[in-house]
Amino acid sequence: MDDKFLCGILLGMIGGAVLATNSAKARQIVRDGQEQVKDKLNDVQKKSKNSTNE
Repeated sequence: MDDKFLCGILLGMIGGAVLATNSAKARQIVRDGQEQVKDKLNDVQKKSKNSTNE
């Protein structure tokens, strides 16, 4: 069962990559998600720098 599960995960990842590669809308969604993560990380880093400087 573990082999089937891992194969399913692998096929899902490959399918998602193919979908994102061939779809402009999917690429835009991925880019937006990456920007949101980067913004959150920058906010957390700024807050941690401010708290250590005080």
